[in-house]
Amino acid sequence: MKGGGTVGRYTAGSRANHWLTAICLILLALSGMAFFHPSLFFLTDLFGGGVWTRIIHPWIGVVLMLSFLGLFLRFWHHNLWRREDSRWMASINDVINNREERLPEVGRYNAGQKLVFWLMSLAVLLMFVSGLVLWDEYFAAYFTVDQKRLAGVLHAAGAVLFCFILIVHVYAAFWVKGTLRAMTRGSVTGGWAWKHHRKWLREEIRTPAKGTGD
Repeated sequence: MKGGGTVGRYTAGSRANHWLTAICLILLALSGMAFFHPSLFFLTDLFGGGVWTRIIHPWIGVVLMLSFLGLFLRFWHHNLWRREDSRWMASINDVINNREERLPEVGRYNAGQKLVFWLMSLAVLLMFVSGLVLWDEYFAAYFTVDQKRLAGVLHAAGAVLFCFILIVHVYAAFWVKGTLRAMTRGSVTGGWAWKHHRKWLREEIRTPAKGTGD
């Protein structure tokens, strides 16, 4: 535990990695929606017009993939499914109604956070691979028209999945008071850790020299 009753949760590197990924996701969502429907084409004005939006969009996708890969390598082992996660999911009504005293103790992440992590990983991978197929400037000669049509459908499906997950992720960050502090200051209060991630707090107290490590 740090001074003032706080517990280190994320290093500066982890927080920078997270916010770079978040910025890329927002930019991709805005530029992608501009091409999704004619009524949203006005969003291209944010990127300098339609031509520049078409040029910039895939490059932001490359930056996103590299940034998200950094997050994945940092946190995948914290998001492996545990026995308490199944019990947590079985008590979802208690989660929704904030009856956390009835929930099993969880580690660094609860089952809901783990599902968000893996679904986001799937969405990012799906959008990246399908995006490469659609990137005619560099890969037009490698794919057929039918493959590009399929990639277009998969790209849109990945984008819809991503937008849904993003909404859930942002809502949860504000719904569970004190959560946002972890990604802005790098620490959480001891009370927050005890209430929401008691198993993780016990592990942190037992190995204080380890720190967050992420």
